[in-house]
Amino acid sequence: MVLILAYAAVLLSFASGLLALLVNRRAGLLRLGHAAFRRWPAGRRCWTSADAWLEESRYAALLKTTVFRLLGAAGTAAVLAGLTVLLSQTSVVTDRIGLGLPWLPWHVRFDGLSGFFYLIIGIAVGAVSLYGPGYVAAYQEEKHPFAVLGLFTGLFVAGMLLVLLADDAFFFMIAWELMSVASYFLVAFQHEHPANRRAAFLYLLMAEVGALAIILGFGVLAAFTDGFTFDALRQAQLSSNWATLAFVLALLGFGMKAGIVPIHVWLPEAHPVAPSHISALMSGVMLKVAVYGLIRFCFDLLGDVHWQWGVVLLVLGTFSALGGILYAMMQPNLKRLLAYSSVENIGIIFMVLGLAVIFMANGFPQLAALGLLAALFHAFNHALFKNLLFLGAGILQHQVHDLNIDTMGGLIQRLPKTSFLFLIGCMSISSLPLFNGFVSEWLAFQTALQVDALENGVLRSLIPVSAAALALTAALAAACFVKVFGMIFLGLPRSRNAEKAQEVDDHGMLLALKLLAGLCFFIGIFPAFIIDLLNQVARQLLGQALPNDTALSWLRLAPVSHQQASYAPLLVLISVLLASGAAFWYLRRNPETKTMRRAPAWDCGFGGLNARMQYSCSAFTMPFRRIFAKVWLIDEQIDKDLHGAGDIEVAAIHYRLQVQDHSWPRLYLPIAHGINQLARLVGRIQTGNIRVYLGYSFATLILMLWVVSL
Repeated sequence: MVLILAYAAVLLSFASGLLALLVNRRAGLLRLGHAAFRRWPAGRRCWTSADAWLEESRYAALLKTTVFRLLGAAGTAAVLAGLTVLLSQTSVVTDRIGLGLPWLPWHVRFDGLSGFFYLIIGIAVGAVSLYGPGYVAAYQEEKHPFAVLGLFTGLFVAGMLLVLLADDAFFFMIAWELMSVASYFLVAFQHEHPANRRAAFLYLLMAEVGALAIILGFGVLAAFTDGFTFDALRQAQLSSNWATLAFVLALLGFGMKAGIVPIHVWLPEAHPVAPSHISALMSGVMLKVAVYGLIRFCFDLLGDVHWQWGVVLLVLGTFSALGGILYAMMQPNLKRLLAYSSVENIGIIFMVLGLAVIFMANGFPQLAALGLLAALFHAFNHALFKNLLFLGAGILQHQVHDLNIDTMGGLIQRLPKTSFLFLIGCMSISSLPLFNGFVSEWLAFQTALQVDALENGVLRSLIPVSAAALALTAALAAACFVKVFGMIFLGLPRSRNAEKAQEVDDHGMLLALKLLAGLCFFIGIFPAFIIDLLNQVARQLLGQALPNDTALSWLRLAPVSHQQASYAPLLVLISVLLASGAAFWYLRRNPETKTMRRAPAWDCGFGGLNARMQYSCSAFTMPFRRIFAKVWLIDEQIDKDLHGAGDIEVAAIHYRLQVQDHSWPRLYLPIAHGINQLARLVGRIQTGNIRVYLGYSFATLILMLWVVSL
């Protein structure tokens, strides 16, 4: 039954993509039919141009809605399949599909780890299916055909689901490439802009380099066994050096797709240019598929982990988390900011995975299970609130026609529903109590606080430093999203579009945000439900789960023991409600505060507030820019237009700020220059002289004969 649901999710995704192809084809048939009817005598015509256009529009709208409904059905099937395998006693289901190579059919394995990520994908795809019809209605069919968008969206979702089902290296790479290539076409969907084409090319280039690293990692395992199935790879007996090489290759391949620093540069380029619901799937879901691949490779295929690997994951995760949020704070483009925020959250996941590897290698499987659970829980939470924020950004772009935060403002009065739902996403990603982001980061801190169990002095010193960096990251994330919400929704409108913006009239778009916001709050209050599911995954991979030493586990969360630390979100919620009710009752009874007086905000004597008096993004982040100046490459210029006698009167001031990632000039530009120089050297071989080419052939023939004769 569970495999039927898993297969149904894949097939429905494929069906949605194929159905999207009919939108343009049927429209063409309608236009041909109208042209034929125009040749009829005037008295016999029964189809006018208006009738044809109306019929075409209705049919196209119906097909688009059906495409997204099929995607929604795929998401529902994925959620049911994931929950079924996580809640059932049968933890592993296997199958074979008669495709692939003649001697290597596709092997399928659906277990707790696959089911959990199926659950993540299903929820995200379900929200996108509600959001999509209203969002794509704004696209012009001539410039941005829905057939392309719908086809590659279906293939993209199917590719991610197939990655989770793959149980051999060949099938895994086929699904991985399907996911990568389909998402490339989605990034390049609005290809009329040069920046979009550049971002798509960069994404495809780094995706293929990562895929090559993953293939080499599988190749190292396959060299020590007799097959490419995951069962055969698990039996590989590797020395420490070969195992480390396989780990490094897997980390490079999966880390590049996940967006870990310093191989993250494609992510802030690709995510902002894709359609918003695709950005939500890429940032909220596709990055988690890369996390799934790394967990599968390290904890399942390699099996015996080394603590040094955990140190690498911990250090890379720390730099990614702290660097990602610092880069995010400097971004005025909303979707680019959210993309860098994904780098931060992926860094947090890698940090906790590193702790899990360290504890596992040092003989503490229960603490390793806590780390693995915290990492998976944060992956789940990030999928929820990052999808919520990207879909919210799509609504803002839809209504304001811009993503520049400095051109927004005052939208809480014009988009009240969107602002409330976006606020929930901001509080969740800022890890505030009562929301899901707090629970997973609290579990991450609880994992780091168990460092006393280790005897290695280096680890006992390194882990607290990483925990302090995680605390700093959480504080900076809160400041970053205070900026985001304050600049976008509070204050006065900064542009004409922001002043005229209205709430979106498509109920499906708001319903998608309500679904994700409700889950963010529900999981924040009742995290035990997800933790119980994750215990099944930890038991499968590590043979160990978290202890359940309290009968009120649904009420109070105690990851190690209730004597050390516990968190009761429902009691916190009740306390907050009681305190709020008591404060409201007191204020209503007090004669001085019983009535509320409204008055204009103080204008400091300048004669009326205006939008130019408000903080801009660069002004808000200026203190952080001064403190962490070495993190970025900053080009800040202030130009003054002077006039009058002696040019002492300032007529206007022009301010320019450019913040650049260190990775480009320090890592990627030298590589690009080196490749260009190598290409010029190789290009000298091509002289255009046939005698030189014959000489090359003769020399190559002599060399091959010499090699064969040895």
